[in-house]
Amino acid sequence: MTNAALHISLIQCNLVWEQPEENRALFEKLFEQLPAATELVVLPEMFSTGFSMQVEKCAETMEDATVAWLKLQAQKRNIAICGSVMIKENEAYYNRFLFAHPDGKLEQYDKRHLFSMGEEHQHFTAGKERKIIEYRGFRILPQVCYDLRFPVFSRNRNDYDLMINVANWPAPRREVWQTLLKARAIENQAYVAGLNRVGTDGIGINYAGDSAIIDSKGALMATSVERREHIVSAKLDKDSMERFRAKFPVLPDADDFQLL
Repeated sequence: MTNAALHISLIQCNLVWEQPEENRALFEKLFEQLPAATELVVLPEMFSTGFSMQVEKCAETMEDATVAWLKLQAQKRNIAICGSVMIKENEAYYNRFLFAHPDGKLEQYDKRHLFSMGEEHQHFTAGKERKIIEYRGFRILPQVCYDLRFPVFSRNRNDYDLMINVANWPAPRREVWQTLLKARAIENQAYVAGLNRVGTDGIGINYAGDSAIIDSKGALMATSVERREHIVSAKLDKDSMERFRAKFPVLPDADDFQLL
């Protein structure tokens, strides 16, 4: 057993449409409300802009203000901070999940499943790599919103302990969001942290939040206040998860497969 524990906090909030500077200022205020024990903070999908397709107007590079701010905040507060940002790189655009470690290290995952019904695929390039991030004894699988609908991509190969999904998931499909978060936890015997935004964005889409932290049995550990700004926090216990996996060993019986 590992004795590993991780205090995680999800910041569910409204976002200022296409205004990175205002959103960064908003999160700095919300950071002050985090529980003192917090070791990992999760921000929503496209936390600096909202789910905008205005890539020419809103995208930043990895050398611009939002990435620098993310790294600075992690170092300053001695916690890891993650969320996705609209990034331009080599004349392509990515919905990029960024994970800033408190020591200055930065890791990334580019959203693989682009939401074609929202024309995301017409503006962004899909990521190709599945990423595992290691932090404080936990192996973390980052995912972004629509990725949640594709269980093969998130199948646990006994290579992760926590799945984090950051989202702008519309309110009319909130039951799907809640159901899939639990399903991913149960089938992968892993913790799942799903963070969704609230409010109405610049094109009139409404979001209910429904952010949640779920344990490896599918039980709800913590959930948000509906449609309101809320910080959802929980302490994850890796030993408890590993004992459950040993008692009910589902993962070794999973089908073998290969992602293309």
